[in-house]
Amino acid sequence: QGLMPVDNNIGIPTSAQVSVVPHSRRFCYTLDNDLLSREQRQFYEDNGYLLIRNLVSDQDIERFRNEFTKICKREVNPPGVMIMKDESLKSQFGQSERVVNKVQDFQEDEELFRYCTLPEVLKYVECFTGPNIMAMHTMLINKLPDSEMQTFLHPMHQDLHYFPFRPASRIVCAWTAMERADQDNGCLVVQPGTHRTALKPHGYPDLEGKTNKLFHGLLEEDEKIPKVHLVMEKGDTVFFHPLLIHGSGINRTSGFRKSISCHFASSECHYIDVKNTTQEHLEKELQDMVSKKYNATSVELKFLGLFRCLVKSEGMCSETLSF
Repeated sequence: QGLMPVDNNIGIPTSAQVSVVPHSRRFCYTLDNDLLSREQRQFYEDNGYLLIRNLVSDQDIERFRNEFTKICKREVNPPGVMIMKDESLKSQFGQSERVVNKVQDFQEDEELFRYCTLPEVLKYVECFTGPNIMAMHTMLINKLPDSEMQTFLHPMHQDLHYFPFRPASRIVCAWTAMERADQDNGCLVVQPGTHRTALKPHGYPDLEGKTNKLFHGLLEEDEKIPKVHLVMEKGDTVFFHPLLIHGSGINRTSGFRKSISCHFASSECHYIDVKNTTQEHLEKELQDMVSKKYNATSVELKFLGLFRCLVKSEGMCSETLSF
């Protein structure tokens, strides 16, 4: 097995090298199809992520941006959406994108949910989940200008911490940059190869600045594992494994760093009981949040949140609501 440089047009840094393996090798995280090259598949197997350049069109991104602006201004109010904002800025900027940090669970917003149905995205998703696909969790992130207080830093974490379904090998995140993302405005940071580790304990990190609700991070981070900053241009999309350790830095610019993402899973995945696992305290925190919001004395979470199921079969897509 020799080593060979990989062409950058498949979204792998030019300095990266991958092992050339026999075509008969059984892959664990990617499925055998004609879309991914052997080098792309091996890169994901080794590193837990794959960057595809210029995948989503400028036209689609502008439509998502316009819808986000309407949500910020409360011109549209889709049901079920969670709007996270910096309340300290509201008196200064009112209802605007200068306040909203994230729009989460936008499955009932037809315009934003189009992202989860884009054929150019789904064809890659299918390489990891198989042909029967569910859209499980959605976010549009608007990383606001920050300071040394690190208000909007997201510590290194594994997304599987938030998901009570398995197997992890059939879950993938599609994350698309809506403008250039680099170290100045808080691009994604990944630790390649960590998708082959187990789910680690998470909690609120000991940071000097403000800790955002549910922004959990690793309780113990291995600083010896190299980190890679994913510099991405508008429309670039990275697909990554839910066990890959990743995070994002603060936005040191005066602008915004927007991205849109969806976690997809095979419809053959199953829910698990998180009792007596590292995820149990997250369930308790969510129960407390729901209790306070709805003034309920008892809350039982059957599933962590609402999702819209998107089934893709033979090139056709259909949608159903699931609870």
